[in-house]
Amino acid sequence: MIPADVWNQMLDGNRRFVENAPEHPHQDAGRRNELAASQAPRAALFGCSDSRLAAEIIFDMGLGDLFVVRNAGQVTGESIMGSLEYAVEVLRVPLIVVLSHDACGAVRAAIDSFDIDKDPLPPYIWRLIAPIVPAVQSELRAGSDEGVTHETVSAENVGRRHLEQTVASILRHSELISEAVAEGRLGIVGANYRLAEGKVEPRVVLGAEQ
Repeated sequence: MIPADVWNQMLDGNRRFVENAPEHPHQDAGRRNELAASQAPRAALFGCSDSRLAAEIIFDMGLGDLFVVRNAGQVTGESIMGSLEYAVEVLRVPLIVVLSHDACGAVRAAIDSFDIDKDPLPPYIWRLIAPIVPAVQSELRAGSDEGVTHETVSAENVGRRHLEQTVASILRHSELISEAVAEGRLGIVGANYRLAEGKVEPRVVLGAEQ
């Protein structure tokens, strides 16, 4: 399938989820048996580990439909990039979706790290959220004329910048993925999930335009 078709399928599934009319496809024993020997997912999804961001549920999909990679704050790293390259090169997925969400704890931690009165984060947590800090810095610079500080900066705007920077980072650090996008056989969508509404909103669309 071409990237745009896969993205449209995912949007259709999310629409069903929002409207409380899911079909729950590919969630039975027959599908489980069908996949026992091999997999051919429609897309790779790189998202936040937040427990409210269960990919197959919010896109109304099932077993074998998504190759899911997650960590807190959807922060790129060697294991993430290796998993995404595996999805593209070996599993031949036509689409990568990078999924953020509002009220992200990792984004909030990155913002709060600018508060000198707060206790330092544990080292592993700090190393995880450190790649989000540039998004905070960019947003602070953008709002400097209006007096925006780490106390008043918009977490939503920081999250959006981080999402955009994450997509750019994937393309910058993986020649394999960037070439697949340039060749038209792979699309990348950066999207945000609204926790209260359940709706997925695309922010960055490359090679999967409708």
